[in-house]
Amino acid sequence: MARQLFVNLPVKDLDKTVEFFTALGFSFNPDFTDENATCMIVNDDAFVMLLVEAYFKTFTSKAAADTAGAAEVIMSFSLDSREAVDELVRTALTSGGAPSQEAQDYGFMYTHSFQDPDGHLWEVFWMDPAGPPKDAAL
Repeated sequence: MARQLFVNLPVKDLDKTVEFFTALGFSFNPDFTDENATCMIVNDDAFVMLLVEAYFKTFTSKAAADTAGAAEVIMSFSLDSREAVDELVRTALTSGGAPSQEAQDYGFMYTHSFQDPDGHLWEVFWMDPAGPPKDAAL
């Protein structure tokens, strides 16, 4: 059985966050959605639990990272083409996201990134299915 991955992120405004990620083409599992949380589906084995900050705090004794000045993690996911990467980042920026890093082109891999409305960092990438050339520096 494949392991499933669940990433838990605190959010300030759940409705605004759902609207943002819906614009990026994500869907949500209604069985795990209420006023405190929603389960964003990345694929069959990867999910992002978007938790209202007060609810998020019930799962840890640590403070949530202040994304205005600190990065707690960078979530990365792949798309099928360079054009799809650029289109998704454009959509993120016009849907309430903020710029993060400039696009990087490594030849066999192309990346671009954005911040969601809560300041969480997201990287979107395309990678050549053949992988890096034997002499590529990573």
